[in-house]
Amino acid sequence: MNKTLKTILSILLALAICGLVYAIYESVMEPVRFNKDAGARQKVAIQQLKDIRDLQVAFKSVNNHFTASFDSLKQFYDKGQMTVLMQVGSRDDSLAVAHTEAVKKANKGIKDADLFRMYQAGDRNLVFSVQNKINVKDTLFNHRTDFNIDALGTIPFSEGEPVEMDAIVKKVSGVDVPLFEAKMPFKALFKGLNHQLVVNMVAERKDQNRYEGLQVGSITAPNNNAGNWE
Repeated sequence: MNKTLKTILSILLALAICGLVYAIYESVMEPVRFNKDAGARQKVAIQQLKDIRDLQVAFKSVNNHFTASFDSLKQFYDKGQMTVLMQVGSRDDSLAVAHTEAVKKANKGIKDADLFRMYQAGDRNLVFSVQNKINVKDTLFNHRTDFNIDALGTIPFSEGEPVEMDAIVKKVSGVDVPLFEAKMPFKALFKGLNHQLVVNMVAERKDQNRYEGLQVGSITAPNNNAGNWE
């Protein structure tokens, strides 16, 4: 074997070894990258499902049922009102409690709404609770800079696929119970990631008889609006 041929074979062997090492490295790192990317996406999706749950619970507190419509949730958020219990003063403040009791004794039949008017008029030494109507927009998510009501019904990273949401009223032990669920299948949430690893994850969930995605609430089995990640 001449020197030139031997050199060529050595180069080809080195390239083959490099290729093999790279293939092994990729086979190890691809699942690592997938798990990192999938975990990041699930974190975003879980927060969105929690937001849907919070808005659904608020919607039900006003309407006595959940909704299957994101348009209804959006309208409720943009224009709806909620009744909230506002606590004024502290019951640990013995002087304020004594003053409040004296005011009530001096004004037979006085109600918390009357105490609230007195408080607004300047008597800050009162202890009571009063129900107030406030705009949904002014209480839910108002501290969140990342909240976007217009994106609530779309699965993140899915290129526009809708969140699967449903709501029913079901008889449970003879009682009508409002139920809702919202779902994000992995096939949509992990769009663009390694296809085979997504297929494997979905198949594993199916084998375990678990929903192949993220879900909050259930219309088939009441679960107190829990998420399947909790």
